[in-house]
Amino acid sequence: MSASEPDTLRHTVPVFPLATVVLFPGADCPLHIFEPRYRQMTVAAQAGDGRIGMVTVRPEHAGDLSGDPPVFPVGCMGQILHCKELDDGRLNIVLHGTTRFRIADEPARGAEQLFRTAVVEELAEAPSDPADVTRGRERVSEVFGRLVEAVAPERAEQIGPHRIADVDDATFLSILVQVLNLPPVERQTLLETNGVGDRFDALESILRFQLAQAGLGNREGPGRVH
Repeated sequence: MSASEPDTLRHTVPVFPLATVVLFPGADCPLHIFEPRYRQMTVAAQAGDGRIGMVTVRPEHAGDLSGDPPVFPVGCMGQILHCKELDDGRLNIVLHGTTRFRIADEPARGAEQLFRTAVVEELAEAPSDPADVTRGRERVSEVFGRLVEAVAPERAEQIGPHRIADVDDATFLSILVQVLNLPPVERQTLLETNGVGDRFDALESILRFQLAQAGLGNREGPGRVH
């Protein structure tokens, strides 16, 4: 971080590394907390400002979750909206994604602290041309609608883009990504893409590839996974 950037953009937060969850700004994520270290993490977050940094474990280390596996450096801040403690001490929480961040440092923790913390720097979105964003949203909506009709027509009314037509562009994109059953690496790539316009372009490419796999993206038949 340069000296000209305000200190308020840097925070020390508990981080929650998972192999399959990628949180996006504007989206909500329900989580079931049962491990002692993450129960301790949730209690600590609630005692503070209620924020948890969600990060994704690198896929080659997805089997090492019992330790401190390497994670992607870009994550998303989650604000605890709801927390319900069950009779056996487990917790059900709902996180609301707020801002993207980059991990700047992961300090050593004391013996009594079971969970990881990190010093993170908030990432501002790169500016996008409004006309490009509008066109990107229209293209993504059209392709997503075609994909839903192709692979899950019975769910078209429940998950079609028209269901979230009244939200802002960034939230619209985030909710679509949450709905799609994309591999974690693809979701992570979208999270790291800077700028709403570029993120719409990246999501459109992913959706068109899925259409091709379904045999609807071109005249040459189903696409292949290489």
